[in-house]
Amino acid sequence: MIIRSILENRLGAAMQSLGLPFECSPIIKPSTNPKFGDYQANGAMAAAKRLKKNPHELAQKILERTDLVGIACKTDVAGPGFINIELDPNFLAELLSNDETGTKNHQDVKRVVIDYSAPNLAKEMHVGHLRSTIIGDCIARVLEYRGNSVIRQNHMGDWGTQFGMLVAELESHMIAGEQAELALSDLETFYQKAKRHFDDDPEFADHARAIVVRLQSGDPQSRALWKQFIDISVAHNLEIYKQLNVSLTKEDVKPESAYNDQLEPLLEELVQMNVVQDDQGAKVIFIDELANKKGEPSVMIIRKSDGGFLYATTDLAALQYRSRELKADRILYFIDARQSLHMKQVFCAGRLANLVPPNVSLEHHAFGTMMGKDGKPFKTRTGGTVKLAHLIDEARERAEQLVKSKNPNLSERDLKDIAKKIAIGAIKYADLSKTRTHDYIFDWDEMISFEGNTAPYLQYANTRINSIFKRANIDQESHSATIIITENTEKILALKLLQFEEIIEQVSLDCYPHVLCNYLYELASAFMGFYEKCPILRQGISKEKKDSRLELAKLAAKKLSCGLDLLGIEVMPTM
Repeated sequence: MIIRSILENRLGAAMQSLGLPFECSPIIKPSTNPKFGDYQANGAMAAAKRLKKNPHELAQKILERTDLVGIACKTDVAGPGFINIELDPNFLAELLSNDETGTKNHQDVKRVVIDYSAPNLAKEMHVGHLRSTIIGDCIARVLEYRGNSVIRQNHMGDWGTQFGMLVAELESHMIAGEQAELALSDLETFYQKAKRHFDDDPEFADHARAIVVRLQSGDPQSRALWKQFIDISVAHNLEIYKQLNVSLTKEDVKPESAYNDQLEPLLEELVQMNVVQDDQGAKVIFIDELANKKGEPSVMIIRKSDGGFLYATTDLAALQYRSRELKADRILYFIDARQSLHMKQVFCAGRLANLVPPNVSLEHHAFGTMMGKDGKPFKTRTGGTVKLAHLIDEARERAEQLVKSKNPNLSERDLKDIAKKIAIGAIKYADLSKTRTHDYIFDWDEMISFEGNTAPYLQYANTRINSIFKRANIDQESHSATIIITENTEKILALKLLQFEEIIEQVSLDCYPHVLCNYLYELASAFMGFYEKCPILRQGISKEKKDSRLELAKLAAKKLSCGLDLLGIEVMPTM
């Protein structure tokens, strides 16, 4: 059980015994300053304001009624009603002895659908796809760790008029005797070639439009070519996911085309419910909830006047599927901030049409843009879009140079394996450690560094702990000992270790990975401070202290590696 929950239960019981309203909470938070203890309870002030009582006196009464024997070694009331709590080192040691890191918490289990990555299959994945992919994947891992049933949905773009152009181009290559795999080895070049062909050749453009019609009507030959294009494109993306250590698989792909047959029945349902209206030949939903300052409702087009459906229609069909078929309790979308209005429209329309029950949580977790050092969206030197494959290659090259300079005796195989893990960790952590809703500057020198709040620093901290056990010739996994906390740095580390589950719970609710990143950096720093002040293998240290400190080190490595794994970052025995 996490510390905050224990304190909430004890103080909450005291508040109830005083007859305070049930909704009044103790509001437990870690202290920001050690002189105020380890935790603070701030709920007395809110309760006093509501009841028009003196907050300091109420806090004193709450504290007098709270049983903290064996939990706190010191308590007091400060200022207008803060209850300061300094925890007993023996209590911390006891909690650590029951550590269950890696064991799924099956309380309040939910069925969660997560929409993330969603690249357009017409082009290769580029840096614009990175944030959705790795942020969404981190949250999927965190929610699974908490025991939730997580369903990943990769809503890939594989439908629409541009695919008529691409299928027509593929058809021309195959007629010329070229194999589809070879023609599509470079998707970006293939797309550009098809676009030029479409723009410059009216006959080809007409043929491409005709293929769109045939695709929509289910023509077997056109669908077969389209499927070949899609399969090869998906394979490209799956290779990127594998390199990025992202958990998305082929089974998680639920593309736009999967909802094609549901669009007409969905429209009929919306018509029967009087949710849609005719407007200049189009079918639209007027959303009063999103009205502008003039009181004019937001307009969401469901079907154009020419009979064509839009992305919005597909998104509503996907929402309906996730609610009715997948039985989701929470539906999370990791889509950039520019789509905020669109997502609000989808959510409002979904509620209006009863596609989603009121108890299902609909959440758009927006994110900012990856920027270059010039403050503009990250591009190549020539101003082009940076492909993810190229970004990964450059990260590996830089990591190899850095690792080789620090450890020139590594074998070529170990060098490449370590460099790969450092490179991918650096790319992901540079993004995940920034507040999700903010833009951030992409800086190679900062991200591939063994100093500061970076992935290599955390990976190195974990490796350093492993080396302690290796030097002591002790099996880290099977080591077990009673923890004794006597030094301040031991207590600081113990407290930080025990806050792991609190942090994971917070991330699972708010979906901000940077909170976990900050925690792991603080944990690594706490370990380094502990290791400096509390020698483990030095001669003259009693066996009791040595074993206790080894146990603290083991738990630190366990939390670090588990936390990094939740970020999708690998650790290694040596660096």
